[in-house]
Amino acid sequence: MRLTAFTDFGLRVLMRLAGSPGRVITTEALATELAVSRHHLTKVVRALGAAGFVSTARGAGGGFRLARPAGAITVGDVVRQLEGRHALVECFRADGGACVLTPGCRLKKHLASAREAFLTELETVTVADCAVAPPPAPRVAMAP
Repeated sequence: MRLTAFTDFGLRVLMRLAGSPGRVITTEALATELAVSRHHLTKVVRALGAAGFVSTARGAGGGFRLARPAGAITVGDVVRQLEGRHALVECFRADGGACVLTPGCRLKKHLASAREAFLTELETVTVADCAVAPPPAPRVAMAP
């Protein structure tokens, strides 16, 4: 299975937040740290907030942080939430897609089973298991 960049960024955000529990991080700072578009990261953080994974605060001193302990968030939950709007294949779309093989297809049930096994495995891993500490501050050379 391939995850979208949106989900990849969402996982990175949560992993990084788990590495600094309780710390409020701005979108700008995290976008710079992760070397991703601030605009795209803003959408990701909004989705994580709507799903209850992060809490956000606006204004001076604002930013976002984990809404609950990292050990209480599974990677499977995150992937289900963020990938839920994307069909694995056309026939998994809400409208059934337009594949002419659908009436006699015997592959769909195997793909559904594989997708569920993938997600079930990811539900055994928490964001705490994947926490990433902030990078070390750059060292400033001292003049002799």
